[in-house]
Amino acid sequence: MAATDADATRSNRLPMYSLLAANTISLIGSSFTVVALPWFVLQTTGSASKAGLVGLSVALPRILAGVFGGTIVDRLGLKQTSVAADAISGASVALIPLLYHTVGLAFWQLLSLVFVGNLLNIPGTTARRAILPELAELAQIRLERINSAFESIQYLSRLLGAPLAGLLIALLGSVYVLWIDAATFVISAVLVGALVPTAASLPVAARAEGYWRQLAAGFRFLRNDRVLFWMAIALLISNAFGLALVPVILPVYADQFLGSATALGLMVSAIGVGGVIGSCVYGAVAYRLPRRTIWLLAFLVAPLEYWVLLAHPPLFVIIAALIIVGLAFGPFNPVMVTIRQERVPLAMRGRVFSLFSAMSLAAQPLGMAFAGFAIEAVGFNLTVLLFAIALQGLSVVLLFIPTLRDMDATKAP
Repeated sequence: MAATDADATRSNRLPMYSLLAANTISLIGSSFTVVALPWFVLQTTGSASKAGLVGLSVALPRILAGVFGGTIVDRLGLKQTSVAADAISGASVALIPLLYHTVGLAFWQLLSLVFVGNLLNIPGTTARRAILPELAELAQIRLERINSAFESIQYLSRLLGAPLAGLLIALLGSVYVLWIDAATFVISAVLVGALVPTAASLPVAARAEGYWRQLAAGFRFLRNDRVLFWMAIALLISNAFGLALVPVILPVYADQFLGSATALGLMVSAIGVGGVIGSCVYGAVAYRLPRRTIWLLAFLVAPLEYWVLLAHPPLFVIIAALIIVGLAFGPFNPVMVTIRQERVPLAMRGRVFSLFSAMSLAAQPLGMAFAGFAIEAVGFNLTVLLFAIALQGLSVVLLFIPTLRDMDATKAP
């Protein structure tokens, strides 16, 4: 019997659905670790500074891999990089509970395993994002919609994973939740390896050209594209202050003021609620809005999360504020990724995407470490106040950066 048009459509969309499913499973598992790991450190050491150091060990390898790993993505291939990243991350996460339950786990060993587990995070995410334009074309779906779905998964993982992690920690203990995360990486690797076509991930960089020449070409491209360059600069500053929220500030707040891992899970998931809604609205209708408007709105709203924590309101008020922040940031990543996909040629996506991520995350480790040490040195409220002022000041400055007006004039290479 001849295949119908519906059969062909399902066949063409299977790779896209498989990639989205793999990413969903992996990120839900990772959201378990986002809650379980800092809680594990706080409960076993009682130290906010050590929680900050764990956050540093999460962020630093992502930056190093972002700088040097993107060229490997272009040379090794998109699918191959995605599978390898999941396999290495899964093994590293599994070793944390394995050592803890057997010979014991020293703090330096924990930091080392967290470092290795996150080493291929940026290249793996880069590879999956870089595949999307080709899978969108194969599935005959608008690129903004696929990017919206892909980025919504990050918020959905918080929505589903964070409160479940809080409940599982209460039932099983944080160390056992890490086993679940390790298993999700394995499932993700199998799905991508089996169902995403190799043709969509063939190495596109000319192997005759040396590694360092290709890396230098990626730097030049990012430096010369003023829109991408200034976007990365804006993220560099905002991530230094904004990305300490989930791994350091919210766990400390939940521990010191609420005394509940479940509350931590609910707060993290609140960001996911808003993010899922905002990203879905973008994919459905809001992609018609000016990209610069969407971008700037997210920066203006971001400090709300810190201003609210300063007031120490009831938990439902904090959750409402975090939902609003998530709504503002829901369209943010789809816009940012679509701009990169349009402006960067396929042969350079691995390098430029990774370098962009590395540049935007370069100050994140310092921000996380500073948050932990500052809380112990000057107290929670003053630390959060400093972070709020910094983020709000950045949002005002960005209104006057003329280059960002060209975000709405991007064209496919």
